[in-house]
Amino acid sequence: MEQVLKIKKMRPGAEVPQRATEGAAGLDLRACIDAPVTLAPGGLAMIPSGIAVSLPGSGYAAFVFARSGLGVKHGISLSNGVGVIDSDYRGEICVGLCNLGTQPYEIQPGERIAQLVVMPVCPLPVQETAELDQTQRGGGGFGSTGRS
Repeated sequence: MEQVLKIKKMRPGAEVPQRATEGAAGLDLRACIDAPVTLAPGGLAMIPSGIAVSLPGSGYAAFVFARSGLGVKHGISLSNGVGVIDSDYRGEICVGLCNLGTQPYEIQPGERIAQLVVMPVCPLPVQETAELDQTQRGGGGFGSTGRS
């Protein structure tokens, strides 16, 4: 049986997300707004996408990532880093954006604001333990393996 991502339009004017190219991993989420929204430097805004999704099962999750062009050119990023859409969530996907740049940015109706990537996940059982297996790295982090 073919796995499929089901999309439901939640608002008038919502657009079904599309991949910009055949090789694109992400589906472009668009701003489903009636009028432009100005995001001031340091400002935050919650932008509706107008869609909800149904993933193929509990072995999948969808992740909302920033669009690289918005970040590099305008300093627009996701306010929560990465959005996680669980397999049992059926509400509208909204995108929290923040302006890390120095200039106001105007989000236009229908503008591509983020990308949705569906990935398999492993919902493993959790087991508490007093000891973890040893590795060469151990607890080293935050650059402990060097720069080059």
